[in-house]
Amino acid sequence: MTNLKKNFVPVTQPYLPPLDEFRPYLEDIWDRKWVTNNGWYHQQLEKELCDYLGVEHLSLFSNGTLALITALQALKITGEVITTPFSFVATSHALHWNGIRPVFVDIDPISLNLDPERIEAAITPQTTALLPVHVYANPCDVERIEAIADTYGLRVIYDAAHAFGVRVNDRSVLNYGDMSVLSFHGTKVFNTFEGGAIVCRDEKTKRRIDNLKNFGFVDETTVVAPGINGKMNEVQAAFGLLQLKHMGEINEKRARIDERYREAFKNVQGIELHHVPTHCTKNYAYFPILVKPDFPISRDDLYDELRTKEVAARRYFYPLISEFPMYRGLPSAGQHNLPVATAASRQVLCLPIFPALAEQDQERIIETVLECAWRNRRAS
Repeated sequence: MTNLKKNFVPVTQPYLPPLDEFRPYLEDIWDRKWVTNNGWYHQQLEKELCDYLGVEHLSLFSNGTLALITALQALKITGEVITTPFSFVATSHALHWNGIRPVFVDIDPISLNLDPERIEAAITPQTTALLPVHVYANPCDVERIEAIADTYGLRVIYDAAHAFGVRVNDRSVLNYGDMSVLSFHGTKVFNTFEGGAIVCRDEKTKRRIDNLKNFGFVDETTVVAPGINGKMNEVQAAFGLLQLKHMGEINEKRARIDERYREAFKNVQGIELHHVPTHCTKNYAYFPILVKPDFPISRDDLYDELRTKEVAARRYFYPLISEFPMYRGLPSAGQHNLPVATAASRQVLCLPIFPALAEQDQERIIETVLECAWRNRRAS
């Protein structure tokens, strides 16, 4: 996210409304003298997010990783959990921090999400839950996953870090599973600098989550669980309320960039665009491409070429989680078990997409990719 040079284009930037719009919120927080611990803005943001996202019960957190750790605690998940290796490492770290063993399953080559066809073969007597990820905000096959979970009596927690505002058949994707966990990090479509949330099914579960994120307190003198400090503060919450007012503009600008990229790369041999089904809404969180073997240069060479043009494309997600030292010794982490994920991690490249991305920078990105495609093809 940091600009290394004046003209350097990051893969993403947080949307920052005019400072004058945020000042009244800060002044009100100063006047109230209530800066954290379930303050007015915290409560208001939970309410407005429920309305905006189409969910009933949502609990705010200071970041998405603490939210994911707490979701596993709230459901008392133990043993083994089936998950994807093609994600940000926090997905598996949350399991590790809870003493849970990740079991990696390969991904679908089109959606790049956890492949339902491979889940059942990985289930053992120690399996207690599934932890799929809506990668790049492309929803998992939620109906198939729900059917598998029901058959085997498993919990489902969705890592929905990318999936803010995404809907499936006109229903919020966050309403599937036992819980969904959001991230409001500065790189996300909706951000509160740092932040996150858990969406759950009922008021009783929300109360347990709220207790756990506040050290287990239920009142001034009563602690009912070994909780954690995961509370979102008032400045974060106020910024979130201001962000919500601009979501229409944010989505519109992201959609235009997505459309421009798709038009530019639709007929480029060796570039595969990520597909989102028509029954799902997009939030344009990322713009991944797969650099296939028939592209004239490798993914890493294209990455380097963009860097020389001061464009910070990112190889999300490379390496696979299963290739990091703390996980690669697991029986499920071998490349032979994860051929699709392994190939995707070596081909994927996320191009910059964010509301403030200038048209001339978009043009520079497009021209660099096309120049690599045609210049190198002519040379070969």
